[in-house]
Amino acid sequence: MMSENKDKDAKTHGVLYIGMDLGTSRTSVSASNGVRETVCSVVGYPKDVVSQKLLKKDVLFGKEALEKRLSLRMYKPLEKGVLKYTGEAKDQEAKANLKAAQDLIGEAIRLAKPRADELVYCVIGAPAEASVKNREAIVEAAKAHVDAVMLCSEPFSVAYGMEMLEDVLVVDIGAGTTDLCRMHGTMPEEADQIMFDVAGDAVDAVLAKRIEQSCPGAQFTIQMVKDLKERWSFVGDAPEKCLVELPVDGKPTQFDLTDQIRAACSILIDPICKGITKLIATFDPEFQARLKNRVLLAGGGSMIRGLDTAIEKAMKERLGGGKVLRIEEPIYGGANGALKIAHDMPADYWEQLR
Repeated sequence: MMSENKDKDAKTHGVLYIGMDLGTSRTSVSASNGVRETVCSVVGYPKDVVSQKLLKKDVLFGKEALEKRLSLRMYKPLEKGVLKYTGEAKDQEAKANLKAAQDLIGEAIRLAKPRADELVYCVIGAPAEASVKNREAIVEAAKAHVDAVMLCSEPFSVAYGMEMLEDVLVVDIGAGTTDLCRMHGTMPEEADQIMFDVAGDAVDAVLAKRIEQSCPGAQFTIQMVKDLKERWSFVGDAPEKCLVELPVDGKPTQFDLTDQIRAACSILIDPICKGITKLIATFDPEFQARLKNRVLLAGGGSMIRGLDTAIEKAMKERLGGGKVLRIEEPIYGGANGALKIAHDMPADYWEQLR
């Protein structure tokens, strides 16, 4: 009966399937209508009547919000890969973060361009070890904008999208968390997944501290540091000198940040290799060799130049060898996989979620 109802709904309305990678730094969507979009995970609301009159909007998102941030109350609703609001806190800041999360998900859905006559079915990637309460909060935030929603582990969605579901170890380096997941032809269990918070934001914090220590008088914000990292990031041998300009007492001044950027990005290597070692050492001995030769780097952090080579070098020392591959589309890898999961879910399953 459910399937018949679903078929009727689909014929009447049509269904837009959306895969969403809801990230601390960036939220990306891939939709069945071919739309792919990404937005920085920041939300801003006008501070007062003057900013409201200037901006002519009730809420701004992403780069536009960052550009106008002096006129806005800014919110970054995700921290270390999860919503700051978990359903228990009652203070105004917690409620404001929840509203920002709802608005951010709504903006991501809007970017997918659903038609008014379409049902929207959405799969959202969440950190591998997100708590039950946080998963519930994400679902509640999404329900205001979609007809049905389900969550999946972010590294699982990456593997699913690439159809690498057997003997592969995914390392998904986001801004808030790094998630590792080994795949062996079934749904991953708790023992197959590791999550830690040494990720993009941690790199930014270390880089900011090193710039402060080594560049006297340099003025910068954490957003400027993030932009520098995204432009210059590398580990190992420097492909070029990282010469950047930062203001000193208002005057642009050139600094060589090559060593600082290398050192900051390198903090990712050891915890990733420890996670890989643990997941391989506790895997079936007959399949360990295959697993360590199929390590898949995903997420924004996978774009750091030289990181794959550095991890392979560390694996050789600790595990006797290994092979690291980068996914081709790190920004959309999770969203693409989530969309594929949405497509492959039986009609009855979606009907139960509505």
